Amino acid sequence: MTRGTILLAAGGTGGHLFPAEAVAHELGKRGFAVELVTDPRAEPFRATFPARAMHVVSSGSLSMRMSPAALVSSAVKLGSGFVRAARLIRRIKPDAVVGFGGYPTLPPVLAARMLGRPAVVHEANAVLGRANKLLSRYARVAVAFPNARGLSPKAEPPVHTGMPVRPSVFAAATDYHAPDPDGPVRLVVFGGSQGARVFSDIVPPAVEQLPADLRKRLSIVQQCRPEDLDEVRGRYQAAGVEAEIAPFFKDLPERISAAHLVVSRSGASTVAELATIGRPAFLVPLPHALDQDQRANATAFQEAGGGWMVDQADLTPESLARELEAVCSDPARLASAAGAARSLAQPDASARLADFVEEIAGLSRDPSQDQGHH
Repeated sequence: MTRGTILLAAGGTGGHLFPAEAVAHELGKRGFAVELVTDPRAEPFRATFPARAMHVVSSGSLSMRMSPAALVSSAVKLGSGFVRAARLIRRIKPDAVVGFGGYPTLPPVLAARMLGRPAVVHEANAVLGRANKLLSRYARVAVAFPNARGLSPKAEPPVHTGMPVRPSVFAAATDYHAPDPDGPVRLVVFGGSQGARVFSDIVPPAVEQLPADLRKRLSIVQQCRPEDLDEVRGRYQAAGVEAEIAPFFKDLPERISAAHLVVSRSGASTVAELATIGRPAFLVPLPHALDQDQRANATAFQEAGGGWMVDQADLTPESLARELEAVCSDPARLASAAGAARSLAQPDASARLADFVEEIAGLSRDPSQDQGHH
């Protein structure tokens, strides 16, 4: 017997799906049935996402910079997605709809409000994304950062819940052991499709410039676009560096846990996972982002002492080689950064967001049933 049904809506990338997955696990533990609305990019996550059903609904982005034809095409997709989402909501009658950002959240959250269902949107970044900014007029807002900016002037004050993190990330959180002076140094490099490209161009030539004794100790795990795999693999082989290269790692939390140092983008999920596992990182924010949200995330991580932010414009093989050599030869500095990263963790964020969803849905639980839930 379920306590009710919650419909989650998220764009089909890890940055949106991972916090949704974390909350789905928490709601499932509390006796709720969970269903997910997303877009076709979520297909690789279908097998592991803890939902009773996954629905793909069309959506489109809206921007004043688009051509009239593209705007019309996007509006048609959004309209058709809205009709499908409304049909779905009428059928499954969710107690609440929860959006996690990305344009695929627009049709379900707007349809929920039109049909009188409570709705919440969670904002992972320090600045609200465009979809969440629009939805903040119609739905209650939960935020990962207490001082998140960019809400609609008509929005109710947001509730600070922190950034939900998947159970697999908590399971991977182990103590940090800095590299021994002559032992292996494990480097993990990843960053979404746009991050993978710049790291494929910069990290291998940086590694080639390292002193031979450090290269011998290096062991690299790197995410690459399929078209870059052969070249990146070849460069590491020629440099005598042990490397495992793939377009996607299903067990990324375990890979991060095994790392001495991470090089990555600074999306909100990435930064939350680095904090939960407690690993130092060089963070390269996505440039050209409208809201510079990744820059805000990386700045917070750097200010806490968890790692080092490098603007992509300043990232060269020479500069990265210098930085890698400096930190890899200073185990105490790495250990200190790992401890500082861990201080940013928010282990109860999933529970706090689930509490808020229950409250909005009018389903707040009896605290006496609450043992072990925080």
